[in-house]
Amino acid sequence: MTATPVTARPTALVTGATAGLGAGFARALAARGHDLVLVARDTERLESTAAQLRTRYGAGVEVLRADLSDREQLRAVADRVADPARPVDVLVNNAGFGLKQRFVDGVPADHERMFDVLCRAVMVLSRAATGAMVPRGRGHVLNVGSVAGLVPGGGHYSAAKAYVIVLTETLAGELRGTGVSATVVEPGYVRTEFHTRSGMRRGGRSGLTDRIWLDVDDVVDAALDDLFAGRPVSVPTRRWKAVSALLDVAPRGLVSRVWNAAPSGARRRHPERPAGHPEG
Repeated sequence: MTATPVTARPTALVTGATAGLGAGFARALAARGHDLVLVARDTERLESTAAQLRTRYGAGVEVLRADLSDREQLRAVADRVADPARPVDVLVNNAGFGLKQRFVDGVPADHERMFDVLCRAVMVLSRAATGAMVPRGRGHVLNVGSVAGLVPGGGHYSAAKAYVIVLTETLAGELRGTGVSATVVEPGYVRTEFHTRSGMRRGGRSGLTDRIWLDVDDVVDAALDDLFAGRPVSVPTRRWKAVSALLDVAPRGLVSRVWNAAPSGARRRHPERPAGHPEG
């Protein structure tokens, strides 16, 4: 881990911080006056991202290489989050990935790793952060969910994101009155480099197809605005708010039947994360 001198600026820790939404959160938080702790698996990309943020925003940046599916490495990140000598004011649980395989006949080890990164890491780091923040009477936890978490039949990814949504809403209730807030952002389809890598189209010539896609900066800005306003749920853009509201009230059996009637390739293309490519 490398570090720059400690300053009076608030500190944000972002997981999966070198690409996609994670990189967007790092940029936006630096622009809003935060120093950063960047967590990802690729040391070279971590150092490159940190150098860019220091140069562009004058932010103090630490890098912490960690694979969050590894319990010892996850514990090291949790220890950093909870360190009373170097308080973390904002935690962004963003790291995650999708799998291009079904749950019933997929590779068990792959699904276990997905659970560890998308669920267990969020649980462990949220607990470490709030355990340190509540005694100080301030702090924010932002967990990256997905509209996919509202879709029964959306595979293990949807199940994992449903866990993130419910955990965060539960946490927000428990934190009421403490000065600490928890927010889950539920984006739909977001344009990131991973869609290109996985061969997913970002929308074609159809205006309707193109309008379902969100830009990283729009998702990030909406999520941070809601986080600092203390809102427990953030769904960027009116069109995805409408989709979310519909999924929330529609009979789950109907949603599942409609989802499973879609072509198999479409079912695998979950909102927010493409299939088969880790974030950061």
